[in-house]
Amino acid sequence: MTFRASILTLYPDMFPGPLGHSLAGRALEDGKWSLDVTNIRDFAADKHKTVDDTPAGGGAGMVLRCDVLAAALDSVADGRPMLAMTPRGRPLTQAKVRDLAAGEGAIILCGRFEGFDERIFEARPIEPVSIGDYVLSGGEVAAMVTLDACIRLQGGVMGAASSGEDESFETGLLEYPHYTRPQEWEGRTIPEVLRSGDHAKIAAWRKARAIEDTRSRRPDLWEAHGEPPVQSPSGARLKNEEN
Repeated sequence: MTFRASILTLYPDMFPGPLGHSLAGRALEDGKWSLDVTNIRDFAADKHKTVDDTPAGGGAGMVLRCDVLAAALDSVADGRPMLAMTPRGRPLTQAKVRDLAAGEGAIILCGRFEGFDERIFEARPIEPVSIGDYVLSGGEVAAMVTLDACIRLQGGVMGAASSGEDESFETGLLEYPHYTRPQEWEGRTIPEVLRSGDHAKIAAWRKARAIEDTRSRRPDLWEAHGEPPVQSPSGARLKNEEN
């Protein structure tokens, strides 16, 4: 099964963009995933190809019309999940990415201007998705982020099947830190445990650092993860927030 991505956008020339390079680009050339891009403007009914209008109730900016969006979506709808990239959406998580990556693909609607006429979400099975708590000039970059996360999980895209197993968010924690040559750089050395050859100690150190870094950098993840008390790499006991 080939992962099929359909993008609906006002700027089709933005694709494949970065997805045409590196892992995703090679995978596209090798047929491990496919991409088709639809210009939303092609579905405007008037001679001026109008895709937006002023917001009901007043206010700045323009809003993408539901009738034009629906026509564009209906042209590619085939049972794959429909996503709309918008800061008003649910956060994109690794769990969501894995769910999407395991399916046949996705149809992704890219927002522009002030966003979508809300009725499109009432009339079509579209899931609003956000890649972060900030606002972009359009949903195209967000769509690329979403697809890149899915494509790298397709079979044969990453060099080793285990490459994604220890990454950030896979276990609810941030990934442990990495080091490589030179052994010493600007007075800083690779932690001794990583040079010990003791795989059990290395695994314990990596788990403890993942916990420590998650607690300090992403307390929201730590609270959701609920890891029991462990020893930190420095020997200090790490406790749950409740203790």
